[in-house]
Amino acid sequence: MNNHPASDPADPLLVNDLHSALNPTRVARILTPRGLDEIVALVRESITANAALSLCGGRHAMGGQQFGTDTWLVDLSHHNNVLTFDTERGLLTAESGIQWPAIIAACAAHARPGQPAWSIRQKQTGADRLSLGGALSANIHGRGLRYPPIVSDVEAFTLIDARGDIRRCSRSENPDLFRLVIGGYGLFGIIADVTLRLIPRAKVERRVEILTLDALVRVPEERDTSTWLFGDFQYAIDENSPDFLKLGVFSAYHRIADDESVPDEQKQLRADDWERLIHLAHTDRARVFQEYSRYYLSTDRQRYWSDTHQLSTYLDHYHVAQDERSGHAHTHRASEMISELYVPRASLTAFMEKAAALLRTSGMAVIYGTIRLIERDEETFLAWAREPWACVIFNLHVDHTPDGLARAADTFRALIDTALAFNGSYFLTYHRWARRDQIERAYPQFREFLRLKDLHDPHHRFQSDSWRHHRTLFAAPSDT
Repeated sequence: MNNHPASDPADPLLVNDLHSALNPTRVARILTPRGLDEIVALVRESITANAALSLCGGRHAMGGQQFGTDTWLVDLSHHNNVLTFDTERGLLTAESGIQWPAIIAACAAHARPGQPAWSIRQKQTGADRLSLGGALSANIHGRGLRYPPIVSDVEAFTLIDARGDIRRCSRSENPDLFRLVIGGYGLFGIIADVTLRLIPRAKVERRVEILTLDALVRVPEERDTSTWLFGDFQYAIDENSPDFLKLGVFSAYHRIADDESVPDEQKQLRADDWERLIHLAHTDRARVFQEYSRYYLSTDRQRYWSDTHQLSTYLDHYHVAQDERSGHAHTHRASEMISELYVPRASLTAFMEKAAALLRTSGMAVIYGTIRLIERDEETFLAWAREPWACVIFNLHVDHTPDGLARAADTFRALIDTALAFNGSYFLTYHRWARRDQIERAYPQFREFLRLKDLHDPHHRFQSDSWRHHRTLFAAPSDT
């Protein structure tokens, strides 16, 4: 048995997510398969034992999708080999537990003179040790200015279904499963391997400016996004400032000529810089935005590669040190919980004004926040990107006390209500505090999603605490 950093070393069957630490879950076993044959064997063993399986990779999901109480937890982090690399078509096939740094390294290792240097188009921002299978299960997105979610980067994948059978899934082969599994949170089987569509690696230059929200939403129309590839808007988080949620640092990346140089060494934040900024975000939010803005403006015109510039620093268990510095570690834990809200781009400014008023009233501190743009997903069943959204990420401080958790749940529900009032939506990957009526408005196909889960997995071989919660929620009589 392999102990994972998100397990308690004294009790390895008690697992949790890495970021919020709000999902402590006791599992019956932890299995760490390597290779397709071992995955097939463990599924068939679970059938014989009538055991439910839950699936995890990097352990960053915060809504209970990766763990199930008393399940056999299949930890796929050791199932991580590159299987094939098609240098002519730009297709990489890798086992689902592989994480982004290894994928980028494999792309670099397969570069050949006279051929395109292939690499990834997008990944999640903020952390790197996230699995490829998890990226599909949540249908993640990056910070591309004109990219749909990652489904658009997937050529095909291999699924081990509830009977232990091997199913190849693509847009032409088992297309119903292709639509359900991507964004299906591990409920339809184990993704064994993924064939990822790559793009030619490019050189980019970062341009940094301070923008208002109105200027941000004009970016796709005012800039040629065939050359402006990425963008990220990190907004002011000081609730006492008139700029709260209105002003931000916009870092955009445009393509430059292949013969331009990319320095090996340039200005970047180190781990201790991030620790200091995290502490300031908890104690002096006016100062942290000033320092963060000053740093990013100083990196204007730095040059990067389109793949490696997406890599970032994430400090595992960073809040343990923050709790100690804050003086409450002896009474209770704390962490941040994320929520991602979607609104039509034309409604972004009005939404943020409502959100600012709500957050000031709630007393919930915004520790970090960013806005990205996403294009419509027309392929997955449980699509969250129903139209070209503005995506607003709120990373809120949560005290792990009864009052702190209740206040967090109320605040996130209120933020979801605010997004829904603008005909928006929210991301299911994080907490499971949303009400049933909110889920039904954001995902009107959700009840059918649960029915299709039962159809493809009638004995409920694949389970999670998230699925159990939603199944119970939708089985209860409606309040309306």
